[in-house]
Amino acid sequence: MRKREASFVFGIDEVGRGPLAGPVVAVALTAPVDYRVSSINYEIRDSKKMSFQQREEIFAILKKHPRVWWGIGRVSERVIDKINIFESTKLAMIRAVKGLEKKTKRQAQQLLIDGNFGIALVRPQQSIIKGDETVYLIKLASIVAKVHRDRLMMRYHQKYPQYGFNQHKGYGTKLHIEMIKRYGPCAIHRRSFAPISRDFL
Repeated sequence: MRKREASFVFGIDEVGRGPLAGPVVAVALTAPVDYRVSSINYEIRDSKKMSFQQREEIFAILKKHPRVWWGIGRVSERVIDKINIFESTKLAMIRAVKGLEKKTKRQAQQLLIDGNFGIALVRPQQSIIKGDETVYLIKLASIVAKVHRDRLMMRYHQKYPQYGFNQHKGYGTKLHIEMIKRYGPCAIHRRSFAPISRDFL
C-alpha cells in the first residue's frame, strides 16, 4: 500500500509593519510535521521575545536542516507609501508563498497566517491571531523574517550611517526621530508615515 504523503503546510509571518524606514518582510516556512529545534536549552517563541543571539542561533540551525524550507517576500518603502502598509504586508506574504512553492516545486495544501486576515491566493488558509506565540511553524517563520530584515537594515546602515539603523532597524525610537529631524529623511524612509509625512512633506 502506498504511504500517504504528509500535508504540505506553510507557516507565514511578517516583520516590519511599524518601522519608519525600510521594507516589510514576510516569510513562508515549511518543515516536517514533527520537527522541533532540539539542540537548544530555551523555548522557541515569537521572534520579538527572543534575543539577537537566540534568533541567530536558531536561524543557523534551520538553514542547515535539509527539510526546512522558506520563501521570502519583500515589499519596499516606495510600494508601502503607494498602497499602504496593510496591503504591502499581504503582498509580501503572497510573494513569500510563491517563492517557497517555486523552491519546493509543490503547491501549499494549507497556509497558517499570523493575524486576522487572509491573502489573495487560492489556497486553504487559516488566520491565527497571535499565531507567532502558539503555532510552531509561524514562530519559525517569524524568526527567519526578523533575522533577514535585521541583516538588511544593517546593510542600509553602511549606506546611511547617520540614522543609526544598526541600533533601531528603522523603528521610531527617540534616536531615530532625532536623526530624521537633523538630517531629513533618506531614500528608504516611508513618506506616508508620521512624523515624516507631517514634518517633511
